[in-house]
Amino acid sequence: MTEYCPRLFESDAAVRHIGEGLLACSLTRPEWTHEAHLAACLWLVRERPDICTENALPDIIRRFNEALGGVNDDHNGYHETITQSFIIGVRLHLAERPGSEPLHASVNALLASPLGRRDWPLRFYSRERLFSIAARRGYLTPDIKAFPRVPN
Repeated sequence: MTEYCPRLFESDAAVRHIGEGLLACSLTRPEWTHEAHLAACLWLVRERPDICTENALPDIIRRFNEALGGVNDDHNGYHETITQSFIIGVRLHLAERPGSEPLHASVNALLASPLGRRDWPLRFYSRERLFSIAARRGYLTPDIKAFPRVPN
């Protein structure tokens, strides 16, 4: 695993900017980083209970990619298995955090944890399975070990 130095968020407003910008398709491409993906996901899970993240985030990300002129095909754009894996990671993270914690503090703690690392899904998937076309197009279950159970 390589060294990972995440870009952290300075305020709750900065996190909300990412989440709301994703929904509105108003973020710039440089803003749409790995950290932004996780911040938007955590914001959706924590502050938008009206949106079922597991069901809605795929289309939200696809629409956003297309709004930036990108494509969602067998080699680019949206990746279902990675997205669903990180939703699990976000839910695991939030299950361990106080609900009263500032939004940006929760996002930053996620980013600084193993759950926030870009390579976290590779603890559960072989590289071949995770980066396959089938995993990009649909959710594949892990082939190394199962994800931890997310507490209710």
